[in-house]
Amino acid sequence: MPNKKIRTLLIYQLLEKYSDENHPLCGARLIELLAEKGIDCDRKSIYRDIDALKEIGFDILFVKGRGSNGGYFLASRKFQLPEVVLLIDAVTSAGFITPKKTAALVDKLKSLVSEEQAKSLVSQVYVNPTASKCDNEEIYIIIDSLHDAIIQRHKVSFTYRRRNVDFRKNRKFTDKSFKVSPYALIWKDDHYYLVCNNEKYDNLMNLRIDRMKKLHILNESARHISEVSAYTSEFDTQDYSSKMFNMFSGEDCEVSLICDYNLLEEMLDRFGVSIPLSYHDTEHFKTTVNATLSDGFVSWLMQYGSAVCVLSPPELVDMIKQKAQSITDVYK
Repeated sequence: MPNKKIRTLLIYQLLEKYSDENHPLCGARLIELLAEKGIDCDRKSIYRDIDALKEIGFDILFVKGRGSNGGYFLASRKFQLPEVVLLIDAVTSAGFITPKKTAALVDKLKSLVSEEQAKSLVSQVYVNPTASKCDNEEIYIIIDSLHDAIIQRHKVSFTYRRRNVDFRKNRKFTDKSFKVSPYALIWKDDHYYLVCNNEKYDNLMNLRIDRMKKLHILNESARHISEVSAYTSEFDTQDYSSKMFNMFSGEDCEVSLICDYNLLEEMLDRFGVSIPLSYHDTEHFKTTVNATLSDGFVSWLMQYGSAVCVLSPPELVDMIKQKAQSITDVYK
């Protein structure tokens, strides 16, 4: 085996796997690790190879120390430790990723940092053993196929599974076939959704991806977004997502609200800092936002109780009154 041709690459791989600021690799340790891979060399060869790696842009630093405590380490990586922690947190908390895929992804993310840093992640990252995870192992293939269908602007077909409980209290599933035009994938409220159009209707709907099975890309063009929504050219994911509450679909509308001042930050976080704000009285402010008229929006507003009052539109006011009355009736 031509040692000189692969030795430089192996040194980089060893630094990537084993070294960090607190765990540098000295020349003797690098020679030892290379020997385990069948590569014999001396210290001068190590130094020349590291200089070559630095010349082509790799950020390799040397830290002084006594004996094996000093050495070289890879100072810059594509992902820093805090970034990897954030990614692992996101993967472990995502309900649409199966336990098997979660474990595989976490292992891959750990490989982005040094071996010693990866060990520290085990104690830093908390994985909730009771977290709800889907059991649909097709989800990776489905996401990939949906992405291709959106790019190609083709319709897709699939089986959609819902959970039910019958009169004998037995859990069961009902499957329904769908043929839709796909427009976007949105991760919201801890679930992954497909925004699409059911060919039977002229509007948009949101379907959970973890409930899809047997998805196929069809040789049939998707309907243009202008046929099923207010978007004239392209689907606006950011705009659409900002108006959705619990991913309920409905008609877009302009909503006027009176809110307690202690909800100011929450409203700005939810609707954006550009929403209009005006003085109402010493304890309340007034604002106007764009949202989707739906049961999800009604439930979201009602969580604030008397701290939020809807002024318009009238149909939203009526929906809230009806919802409040139905809750009152339950407790009579």
